[in-house]
Parts: sequence; structure tokens; C-alpha cells
Amino acid sequence: MEEAVYWYAVAAVLLFLKMFAISAYQGFHRIGKMTFKTPEDAAFLGKEPVMEELPQIQRSARAWLNDLENIPIFLCLGLAYILVDASPDSAVWLFMIFTAARYVHTLCYLIGLQPWRTLAYFVGVGCTFAMCVQILAALP
Repeated sequence: MEEAVYWYAVAAVLLFLKMFAISAYQGFHRIGKMTFKTPEDAAFLGKEPVMEELPQIQRSARAWLNDLENIPIFLCLGLAYILVDASPDSAVWLFMIFTAARYVHTLCYLIGLQPWRTLAYFVGVGCTFAMCVQILAALP
């Protein structure tokens, strides 16, 4: 298997697992505290809906939304990177650093750690811009 394809697949799986973990984290807090904002969810368990989500849910939801702004872009650029046969030596670094930055960003978001959250965000964005440069350089 081509090296860039291999690292792209690894990154995609790790990013999926990270996003799944955020969902599980939300479920853990909702079920653990038996607090549901959605009326049908609360009614299903015989509870009244709460007016506001738990702070842990709010933070994890914002981290999730940030992932939705960044991970699809990475996945699209990664596919383009592979299709134009951009630098395979750089692929491992760009794909894995982006993935690590997203993990750090989420952890920092969940525990409220600045400026590390912002730094992790910009490291990930830097990887996507570097991927753009590599893609354009590989075009004929």
C-alpha cells in the first residue's frame, strides 16, 4: 500500500474514534446525571427536560462543532493529496500532526485549557495549508 494512502487511512480512523469518543462523553454525562434537554429523551426516562445543557455537554458540543469545521476539510484535502500523488514523505507528518493537533484541541477544549487549545487549532490549520501547498506543487 502506498505510504500516503496508509497514513491517510490511519488518520481517518483515529479522527473517527476521537469524534466517537466525544459522543460517548456526552452520553456518559447525560445518562450519568439523568439530564436531557430534548423533551422526548427526558420523557423516555420519566424525567422533565432541563432548560440548559450541562457544562460538560456544552463544551463537548462546541469541540464537536469545531471538528465538523476542520476534519471534513482535512479529509477532502487528504484525498486530493493522494490523488495528485503529492509528497509521500510529508504525508505521514502532515496527516499525523493534524490528527494529534485535533486530539489535543479536543482535550484542551474539554478541560478549558488556553492558550494550548488555540495553539493546537493553529497547528492543525497549518497542516491543512501545508497540504494545499504540497497539492499545488504536485499539479502538472
